[in-house]
Amino acid sequence: MALSRDMIVLSLAVVLLSVLTAAQDTYRCCYQAREYPSCRAACEQMAAEIDHDTRIQHVMTLPRYCRSELVGFWQCVNTSVLGEPESGGEWVGHACCDLTVSDLCKTACLEASTSSDISAISCRRDLEPALHSCIERNERRHTWMGERCCGTSVSTECEEACSTVFQTDSTPTRQQRQAIQDHCMLDNQQVIQCVDNYTNSRPANNPAESVKGIGLHCCDQSNDEQCQDRCRRVLVTLTSEQEIVDGLIEGCGDPLPQDPLWQCFLSASANNGHDTEEVIPVTGLDGAKLQCCSKAATSRCRDLCVKLYSTTWATSSSWNQFYADCQYHPSEEVLMQCIADVQEPCQLGCSELNYCTNFNNRPTELFRSCASRSDEDAEQYMSDWQGGIINMPVMSIPVRDVQECEPDMWKAIACTLQIKPCHSQSHGNRICKADCVNILTRCGDQARFPMGTTVDSLCNALSPQDEDDHCITLAPYLVPSQHMSRLDEVTNPCNPSPCMESVCHVNRARENCTGSSCPQHICKQGCPMGEASDYVVASGAVVRVPVASGDPGCYRVCRCGGTDKVRDCTTLSCIPMDTCLVGGQIKDHGTSFELDCNICACFAGELTCTKRPCLSLGSTEEERRRYTGLPCNCADQFVPVCAHNGRTYPSACLARCAGLLDHQFEFGTCSSLHPCQPDPCPASKRCIPRPKVCLNGLDQQHCQQYQCVPRSCEGEEDDPVCDVDGVQHPNYCQLLAAGKLLGYHAPCHEKACKVSPVCGHNGETYESNCAAHAARVSIDYEGPCLAVGLRPGQGKYPECSTVSCPDSSLCEGIIPPGACCPVCGGVLAMLYSGWYVDLVSRQASIGPITVTQVIQQLRNHVSVPQCDVFGYLSIEGDIIAIVMPVTPNTTPLQVEACNQEAQKVAALINAGSPVIVSHVPLSFLTSASLHLAAVTMVSTATAAVPSLPALLLCTATALHRLFLHMS
Repeated sequence: MALSRDMIVLSLAVVLLSVLTAAQDTYRCCYQAREYPSCRAACEQMAAEIDHDTRIQHVMTLPRYCRSELVGFWQCVNTSVLGEPESGGEWVGHACCDLTVSDLCKTACLEASTSSDISAISCRRDLEPALHSCIERNERRHTWMGERCCGTSVSTECEEACSTVFQTDSTPTRQQRQAIQDHCMLDNQQVIQCVDNYTNSRPANNPAESVKGIGLHCCDQSNDEQCQDRCRRVLVTLTSEQEIVDGLIEGCGDPLPQDPLWQCFLSASANNGHDTEEVIPVTGLDGAKLQCCSKAATSRCRDLCVKLYSTTWATSSSWNQFYADCQYHPSEEVLMQCIADVQEPCQLGCSELNYCTNFNNRPTELFRSCASRSDEDAEQYMSDWQGGIINMPVMSIPVRDVQECEPDMWKAIACTLQIKPCHSQSHGNRICKADCVNILTRCGDQARFPMGTTVDSLCNALSPQDEDDHCITLAPYLVPSQHMSRLDEVTNPCNPSPCMESVCHVNRARENCTGSSCPQHICKQGCPMGEASDYVVASGAVVRVPVASGDPGCYRVCRCGGTDKVRDCTTLSCIPMDTCLVGGQIKDHGTSFELDCNICACFAGELTCTKRPCLSLGSTEEERRRYTGLPCNCADQFVPVCAHNGRTYPSACLARCAGLLDHQFEFGTCSSLHPCQPDPCPASKRCIPRPKVCLNGLDQQHCQQYQCVPRSCEGEEDDPVCDVDGVQHPNYCQLLAAGKLLGYHAPCHEKACKVSPVCGHNGETYESNCAAHAARVSIDYEGPCLAVGLRPGQGKYPECSTVSCPDSSLCEGIIPPGACCPVCGGVLAMLYSGWYVDLVSRQASIGPITVTQVIQQLRNHVSVPQCDVFGYLSIEGDIIAIVMPVTPNTTPLQVEACNQEAQKVAALINAGSPVIVSHVPLSFLTSASLHLAAVTMVSTATAAVPSLPALLLCTATALHRLFLHMS
């Protein structure tokens, strides 16, 4: 029915009135900037605009003219122009949507308003455990708060008004607060006060809110559940500061400065609301992914990223903007790859896939998502594509019948997009442009392409760079794996993880054993890196987390204690983003590069390089004659000295070349010296040697080579040691009480140790092979150390010529720096920032950082039990990590697996991935160069894949945006 003229006039009048009212409110904001003419002029120009979208565009330009200190002005603009959130706000579960495995589930989560809205099919609990756990945790928190506040009301109207506040994760709106005032004013003052306390204690949700100096988050710092409950009750029911303090003392004890709960309150009180950083949760929403935000190529994506992962006040529209503007933008590949490394780290092998069966049984290939959910989604993709359209956020591509045109290829594409193979060097999922052109030329319905669109232009948008070295090819996935008969040679007990919300580690410490049988993996309790993070660090870990604001280079050092919280934090000085001047060229902070024959890295203005001598083509005859191949051109003579950092150097020349002064080393190997003579321990304790190699501090005081053990073993923590008879003891004190002699500091090896001297790759002699491995050092050769090795192709190894090396016919091995014999595996040479080691060690009071700590942490990133990690501080100034097989009868497949594990770790280090730098012992690493052993023995299990035509693979990330939002 047509509208009458009067109705039209009335409708226009209503619209005009609303526009004028909005303009009037906006002009009122401009008056608040009257003392700033440029700001007021820009504001009035904005207010004159009738079109809402145009007015919003003007708002975006206001920061150019209006200072951020004009708090009242900006609050007015936010309310009158941008508007407040609708009543009801955001469902608390939206913060968890990034934890989904399935893209279909992620879409369902973002569109949901309650947990019941999530489809049981797309988000089943058994397939999406992290999502459901996060939602339940958030909803429990809000339900608990709602019951505490709203349960005290005496009227139904007041209770209903109060409940709306706790149904979402948003700060209560003005309308919600007014409703509480209207319905609770007479008889429910306690409800009003409770909601006010709750609002004011949530600066993470609304940093503009005033902070009283104490917050509900402090209650989580207590280890006592009764104290936590009492603390929350006090904060939401009491009003005056004295009442709150008295209530907390009654429920949690005296305010001791060392108590984490009282530390939190005292810190917040000291800030008095002026610095909200201290009262924002330590890890934000996801402290691991927050570290990725600095890798964004655009300021918009960085700001969105920080907003999403640093607080809990982002909306579902913010998530959608991030996915649309950043996840699918080619320039943000580094950012999204960083986030993927946190959420879906690359791991070796796939198994038990029912649809993508050609992806099974590939123990030396990396994949991100070998999960049944991904397998099902790949099948769903194929079903959707039969409609003839592939929908994506920025375009739709018409295709011919995928069941008729190259169906095996399309199936491989669907599986690739979901299982997500990782390139071993870059961890990228880029599909080569040539393959994109190939498949769309064959199967694209070009007659239905949008006008002006060609196959080439589509593939340019999907894969703008054709980097063949970093492409994933479909060819292997068109046929079954050739490794089916060799699966027992390489296993991966943590893929997919069987540990749910705890940390899965390969059971190298032989825990929970029954007789001679030990489980291959063990689940370690830990702490998630945020309220909605599925990245968990093991209990006891010392971690580096970004400050809540996400400012680049600003971090805290915290611990994962006896609870599931990251706590006990110390704020560090921010890392300066200073550049380095090298040969007249500026090198940016965080970059690594080659300089002559050395690898260098620039970190905070500090230039670190390896110390390899470089012999150029233009060298003189005298330079060639004097060239030895050792750092500082030192002679290849083995006259060892022990430095105060615990490292045995082959000669005094090499020690000086490493930067040591003469008073910082003494002649002899470190193992031959006696740190307990004279006895440095008090009478109540016994001194035992505890050798270590420190990365900071060259004096004995900072790198003590001994440990003082109590004479009474009561209360001593477990620190397993093995005696010379192969019997394990809970700690060194128990070993001494049993009258035994120490074999080595580690759980006893499952095999019998060969008690005869061996030389480690670090140039140190050990009493047995087990003692060397316990120190995380691989064995160079049998017998005591008697030589220093040169780099391959440099010199004729005059001293190493007397060494008998183990058989290496299995591979063309790599000779680590300073060693004589090659290893079958991957060798990583890692540079580190000595300046940052000293800063963190000093400011966080965590003691010296040792090479063993670095290697132990790297072991956690190698998930194949047949491979292990060893390492040492090189004579060239870098840290060497060796990933090599440890099985008695090593196979070529195991060498390949160890090579892949080494490549995976190197890629994570070079990318500065949060899974690496979140752990303090690894946060100092600045770059990693890699050398891989070449297998010479041919395995029947590694037959070549038949030659196949070039196939589609632009990038799984790029094609992911192709197929994510399908209709």
